[in-house]
Amino acid sequence: MDKIDIGILKLIQTNAELSLREISRRVGILKTPCWNRIRKLEEIGVINQRATLLNRKCLDLPIVVFLSISVDHHSFEWTVRFDKLIANYDQIVEVHRLTGSGADYMLKIVASSIEDYDSFQQVLIEKIKFTSMSSSVSLQEMKYRVELPFKQLHVS
Repeated sequence: MDKIDIGILKLIQTNAELSLREISRRVGILKTPCWNRIRKLEEIGVINQRATLLNRKCLDLPIVVFLSISVDHHSFEWTVRFDKLIANYDQIVEVHRLTGSGADYMLKIVASSIEDYDSFQQVLIEKIKFTSMSSSVSLQEMKYRVELPFKQLHVS
């Protein structure tokens, strides 16, 4: 990747609705080479998808809970079952496998109420084999960013 690719990425990660004409104008290249670069970034997996960010509070999903899960065995079979399980629930918006903490997995879950979350957690308790589970309710979202930093990238 070079400076032009980085420029394209910076633009589209903050506004995916920019026209090809506008992107190419801002990075200083013609439309066809700009389109070719975007396609290449998609092909190599740098651009995964383009999405519209929604305000969860306006959609009656004000509750965010971080659910920590610890498990006894980290077998391949358990991981496959867990992957399939978490894929089935839209309330789970992020999942991370952890190291260096008391938990093995951290799930970010959105809900319309604490009661809604509690009902959902009971479903998970029935379906996940775990040794411990702990919920942390977010009181305030102080920073939420979807844009990735580019300062650390080595460009050609």
